[in-house]
Amino acid sequence: MATLQHEIQMAVHQFFTARGLITVSMPITSSSISSPMGLGSDSVPVEVELSGVRCYLADSMQFMLELGCRLHEQGVYYIMPSFRGEQTDPSHLPQFYHVEAEIPGNLSEAMALAGAMIHHLSQQMLQKCSDSLRAIAGGVAHVERLLALGGGYPEVRVEDVIPSLQREGAGRVQHHPAGFDLITRKGEAELVRRTGEDALWLTHFDHLAVPFYQAYEDGTGKALNADLLLGACETIGAGQRHATSAQVRAALLHHQVAPAPYLWYLCMRDRTPMQTSGFGMGLERYLLWLLQHDDIRDFPLLYRENGVVVLP
Repeated sequence: MATLQHEIQMAVHQFFTARGLITVSMPITSSSISSPMGLGSDSVPVEVELSGVRCYLADSMQFMLELGCRLHEQGVYYIMPSFRGEQTDPSHLPQFYHVEAEIPGNLSEAMALAGAMIHHLSQQMLQKCSDSLRAIAGGVAHVERLLALGGGYPEVRVEDVIPSLQREGAGRVQHHPAGFDLITRKGEAELVRRTGEDALWLTHFDHLAVPFYQAYEDGTGKALNADLLLGACETIGAGQRHATSAQVRAALLHHQVAPAPYLWYLCMRDRTPMQTSGFGMGLERYLLWLLQHDDIRDFPLLYRENGVVVLP
């Protein structure tokens, strides 16, 4: 497992370096959370106290990557820990490694970059770790099928598939009290089964189902976002960001999020308006597909679980 994780991280650095992105070093604390805050999220941020000051352990440093795009025009990335206030289960870890990237550009460009990264990682893992893959996953046919797609994967809009999922039985779609529908893990598995492929982009969620910082699709109330389902498990989340502070302010109001922790985020757009997009991949989620395994809790070298003291 240590060797597999090493090879994945080296392949990530190789991929982004070849495309001119630079890695940036980020702190693991923040006063401006990003990921576990949309109404469709199944997680909460992890609040801590440092010398009498309340803050959060990093759920994501996407906002800082947006700042990085204003420092390096080809884009930035990192691999760092991510902390979530959720219980563990076969597909969730409260502490995991996050590969995140942000580039100047739109959602389509971020999705293309993410697909190319998955292709490169899978190519490298097949080349360097094929014996381990065969021993653990029982074969490499799933990797070869994915590589045959060349990094381009089928795309479906959420609104286009919800009616058929609802007709096929209970448990595939969940209605949120705020008025939108969410596709459940059971529904995601059904969508991947339909395509016959290992990968599928699920796009354009209802905007209230995602965090405020995702840009709006004009005239629809949908977000310019996408989740990559890899082996029926969400592995990558991608999105386009608001370009101006006025758009951010309107989204904060729509989502009923207090603007105070994000005033610097607004100021950044006032000083340097820019259209950026990006994505994040859970490294262990990628391993879940790569190794054809059914429990993500088997992957950390040093296991952690919220509310439990674990040594070392």
